[in-house]
Amino acid sequence: MTQIRSYRSGISMCAAAFTACILMPNMASGVLQAQTQAAAKHGALELTSPLGRKLYALPDGSAILAAQANLAKDPKNVSLVLQLSKAQAGQRQYREAVATCTKGLAFAPSNADLYIERGHRELGLRRFRAAMIDLEHAATLDPKKLDASYHLALSHYFVGEFDEAAHYFRAALNLAQNDDSIIDCSNWLYVSLRRAGKQEEAAQVLTRITPEMKNTEPHLAAYLRLLRFYQGAISEQDTMAPKPTDPNDLEGELAFDTTSYGVGNWHLYNQEIPASETLFKSVITGEAWNAWGFIGSEADLVRMSKTNAHLNTFETIMPVKVTGS
Repeated sequence: MTQIRSYRSGISMCAAAFTACILMPNMASGVLQAQTQAAAKHGALELTSPLGRKLYALPDGSAILAAQANLAKDPKNVSLVLQLSKAQAGQRQYREAVATCTKGLAFAPSNADLYIERGHRELGLRRFRAAMIDLEHAATLDPKKLDASYHLALSHYFVGEFDEAAHYFRAALNLAQNDDSIIDCSNWLYVSLRRAGKQEEAAQVLTRITPEMKNTEPHLAAYLRLLRFYQGAISEQDTMAPKPTDPNDLEGELAFDTTSYGVGNWHLYNQEIPASETLFKSVITGEAWNAWGFIGSEADLVRMSKTNAHLNTFETIMPVKVTGS
């Protein structure tokens, strides 16, 4: 309309209005087409992050379609419910995975695995308190489930309850049966204790990580490098994974997020706030918004943003000041 009125040709308001009526549907069509293309590329909108970024799922894949078909044949099979939820989570369809678990709990209300799975996906949706409730219930139903204690610890960690996080990571570590689980739980127990200002207790965690220890799961190599870094055995440069150039390189992005968050966290509890903030910001530019390193970076940046970002920042995001490495 503004452009039409700008002409000095004496076109009447009626003609201008008519022209606008012709153009507006075409504009709306273009917007709709762009939205449709975006939806096809991304999948559904899962959530808007605490930092204001819209986070999307991926479209359905063959694993989801197969899991849906299997569950349709046996709709009260808990194993098939879990299979579908995990397939949905594999495509970052976390809202859908939570809904799937909720349907399963309607006929299996005492199944600890369903509560663990739902709590796990609630963490990805940043519903930390809801996850806490589900995971506490799972741990009550079956105290020997390592995943219940591990994810419960994460729910406390992400809201800044580091003492509670350390308590449950220690419980998970006590249930560990192999090196992979020891590496995973030890990393998070160490950083929880450091964030809680318990440097000596954190140092004790590292004594279990021997030079001979090796990971089996590929993504746990990043945690093992971090533990070696905390021990002072390798440098920061050797710890860090490169940022992948291929957006489909999931393992590469997970390694980058994990090591960048871990090293950033190390700078944070050593009072090197600008260095930590830079690393956290580098993580949240990626696409793996369900990775723990991404969620941790986001949570810490949110805490930083709620302060005056100068003299009192460290006291706000850390319970006490600590020194040393």
